[in-house]
Amino acid sequence: MLEVLVLVSGGGTNLQAIIDAVETGMVTNTRITGVISNNKNAYALERAEKHGIAHRCISPKEFASREEFNEKFLEAVDVWKPDLIVLAGFLVVIPPAMIEKYRNRIINIHPSLIPSFCGTGFYGLKVHEAALSRGVKVVGATVHFVDEGTDTGPIILQKAVDVEPQDTPEVLQKRVMEQAEWKILPKAIDLIANGKVSVQDGKTVIHL
Repeated sequence: MLEVLVLVSGGGTNLQAIIDAVETGMVTNTRITGVISNNKNAYALERAEKHGIAHRCISPKEFASREEFNEKFLEAVDVWKPDLIVLAGFLVVIPPAMIEKYRNRIINIHPSLIPSFCGTGFYGLKVHEAALSRGVKVVGATVHFVDEGTDTGPIILQKAVDVEPQDTPEVLQKRVMEQAEWKILPKAIDLIANGKVSVQDGKTVIHL
């Protein structure tokens, strides 16, 4: 059984997609053991509460330095002893010590087809604003392992989404979530839970 810890900063729509997929059996061999947010007002914490999932808030604002937060944050994560850590819209930089300790056991969902529109400064609506500004015809989402870079870890799954002529950033964001993010994030977790993903020479191999 894959023990999953989900980290989230906001509304938690991707968290909900994971919860739904686990509860309906679309994701197998998996249990969501906890949810951590850096935002005490995050609706994601309410989602966890409604589904009986343990949860807590730990914010950098509570500590005198980022170093102290990083230390306490890693301690909080370790309490759950997760097999997999899922970043589902988590807007806090993951401490290097945590990346090292959980190498190839942290995954992230990013709302673009990496390597397009990713890296520092590309998050949330900013990704979709940039895509529309560039005039691309296809966007999408990527699930990848987390390494020391920003959106640079080995890619697990990607799904493309068409851009429509009348799209606003908000409309495009919603379509990317519905057609890509909410589908490939649960699918990636299911693949990992069933031993079908490995990392070789910095790239993922899917064993189907």
